[in-house]
Amino acid sequence: MISQSHSHHLLLTQSSSFSFVFLPKLITKPTHSLSFNSQSSMFPSLSLRPPNPTTTAVSVSDNNRLLSSDPVPPLRIAIIGFGNYGQFLAETLISQGHILFAHSRSDHSSAARRLGVSYLPDLHDLCERHPDVVLLCTSILSIENVLKTLPFQRLRRSTLFVDVLSVKEFAKTLLLQYLPEDFDILCTHPMFGPQSVNSNHGWGGLRFVYDKVRIGEDELRVSRCESFLGIFEREGCKMVEMSCADHDKFAAESQFITHTLGRVLGMLSLQSTPINTKGYEALLDLTENTCGDSFDLYYGLFVYNNNSLEMLERIDLAFEALRKELFSRL
Repeated sequence: MISQSHSHHLLLTQSSSFSFVFLPKLITKPTHSLSFNSQSSMFPSLSLRPPNPTTTAVSVSDNNRLLSSDPVPPLRIAIIGFGNYGQFLAETLISQGHILFAHSRSDHSSAARRLGVSYLPDLHDLCERHPDVVLLCTSILSIENVLKTLPFQRLRRSTLFVDVLSVKEFAKTLLLQYLPEDFDILCTHPMFGPQSVNSNHGWGGLRFVYDKVRIGEDELRVSRCESFLGIFEREGCKMVEMSCADHDKFAAESQFITHTLGRVLGMLSLQSTPINTKGYEALLDLTENTCGDSFDLYYGLFVYNNNSLEMLERIDLAFEALRKELFSRL
């Protein structure tokens, strides 16, 4: 993994001048050839999650929330990484009645008080609260350091660990490497953030991808995993069970290309005009949504998803082919 990241860095440092009159050359072509295998083949691990048999599906207003016919026992959830995304998830978790504790490298105690979350600046104190779930909302770049410093001996031996990183094979590898075998692992990726939820007026219909990497067989551990997934079901998310490897293949197209083009458009400083088309307004929205995220997120999508380099090269080749076709007619 380290060598792949290093090779990405070397390729990026070779990038030079502009090769396209409208958009900057995104990457210098590597000296070795890349084969572009079609990603249209079937992915057997993909499945849409059926409704939870213990709940009754009821459509409420326009956001298609799923309501449970019985009260759901609250989970004790410890959020590690209480920045923008951790706070974003906490609002819904609190609204559903779950008990939250939070810890972050930076001081977000005031935000925690506002949301009704117990903020603990010491990781040992957090773990001694014996949460049912540890929800990792750290950045891609910091998750390994977090896992290295966690006092696992202060947690219950069957604690469920959940990550929400945008790259899944990387997260899965780290969790399997650092977590003792007693702990359960659920790799997830909510395919939305604060901006997309605001434009969507809620979580209804937005996709939530997950992979049950390691869940104990006893009933309590299975039930706890289902209860956590139920949080997103009740908000109306489309639940998609998919392997971490397949997620990363899809994400290189659906997410990485979106962030790449959004950031390129942001460099053009596009402005609204009196004659906007719907398509142009969609581009302005794309620019706003992607540039609102940190560059560390975009960098992580590239470095820690092994499929991103190929996608970046394909974009570069596509712009070059378009330029040649355009100027061949002059």
